[in-house]
Amino acid sequence: MTVKVRFAPSPTGKLHVGNIRAALVNWLFARQQGGTFFLRIDDTDRERSTLENEEAIKRDLAWLGLNYDDTFRQSERFSRYDEVVADLKAAGRLYPCYESAEELEMKRKIQLGRGLPPVYDRAALSLTDEDLAKLEAEGRKPHWRFKLEVPARVEWNDLIRGTQSIDMAALSDPILVREDGSYLYTLPSVIDDVDYGITHIVRGEDHVTNSAVQAQIFEAVGGKVPEMAHFALLTGKGGEGLSKRHGAMSVEEYRDEAGIEPMAIISLLARLGTSEPIEAFVSPEPLIEGFAFSKFGRSTAKLDPADLDILNAKILHATPFALVADRLDGLDEAFWEVVKPNLNKLADVKDWLAIVRGPVTPVIEDAAHMAKALELLPSGELDGETWGVWTNAIKEATGVKGKGLFMPLRLALTGQERGPEMATLLPLIGRQKVAARLSGEAA
Repeated sequence: MTVKVRFAPSPTGKLHVGNIRAALVNWLFARQQGGTFFLRIDDTDRERSTLENEEAIKRDLAWLGLNYDDTFRQSERFSRYDEVVADLKAAGRLYPCYESAEELEMKRKIQLGRGLPPVYDRAALSLTDEDLAKLEAEGRKPHWRFKLEVPARVEWNDLIRGTQSIDMAALSDPILVREDGSYLYTLPSVIDDVDYGITHIVRGEDHVTNSAVQAQIFEAVGGKVPEMAHFALLTGKGGEGLSKRHGAMSVEEYRDEAGIEPMAIISLLARLGTSEPIEAFVSPEPLIEGFAFSKFGRSTAKLDPADLDILNAKILHATPFALVADRLDGLDEAFWEVVKPNLNKLADVKDWLAIVRGPVTPVIEDAAHMAKALELLPSGELDGETWGVWTNAIKEATGVKGKGLFMPLRLALTGQERGPEMATLLPLIGRQKVAARLSGEAA
């Protein structure tokens, strides 16, 4: 069997970490299995769906490296959905209901007041032709419900949650078509999965009950129910619902505002909620090779935004020049190797470039000591050996050593208490600027 999975975002807004986690889990599984990863654009909501959001979704996936093998829009398949709806109506599996939202809410309240589950009572199935004619004369338009097979239980072996068994008698017949003829998510999704041969449905555990309903729809339209895997949802690190404050920023915000590397997001979301430790990966290959549904836990996965910052720094520290060369505005490999151990975000490169190129206002507490250091600066071009030779000469001449030796030099040459190894940074600054800064000049 060739594995076929799909990621199905609605272009009504921007992708957030929850969306990306769903895309990533499907993508990792497909790539590991040599299968097909579809991007399905769920744009049946024509009022809220926009081409701008669709393009943003594709841009975010490309930035994250989650390449898809094929894509399609649900809005291009309405005629196909209409065909299936006609067949379901003819078979008696779709039936018209005329209750208003207010009437349905009243029914629910009455049932709850009697200690009964708020399940639709199928009153519409008892309507006579005369009743239907009267409702139509009043200008009422029906919504259409799918008639579930009850009593029945839908069971499957979930690849993450194990054996699942849903009592269909505890569920309302789902509305598949609204009064205005527009489709809810449930039916088009099933039809698409059948037509595109989707073999596995991989999504959040909030869809477990919906999966049971869709299993009966698969059977009603003559399709095979795919295998299913439902992963635990994300919360903030304290168990609170996700918000911007707790990590639910859009992918666009992580990229353009927070300066997070795509592999930091991939590294975190691929391991979150699994039995494996979260680690920094420069490429997704190890995550693809190690992917297994058996590693996913049942507990809620907790997202701590601070983990992204930690991973981001570690990834930059391990990133070879070739992977970032086109983002460094012409800076060479030597500069990258010097500064990358001190980066938290790639944008920090500009800060170190400014320190190398200057002007830097030196921080000097003892001008006489800096004058002596300048006097002892080795002649010739500054290279990787200069710092060691120079500081040894200063120590021999002044008796100053350790932090008392190194920190004043760093402050004079960079204006910073921390940074790249001075042995590697010194040649980049160059003799002229080193001499000027030791003399107290901004250079």
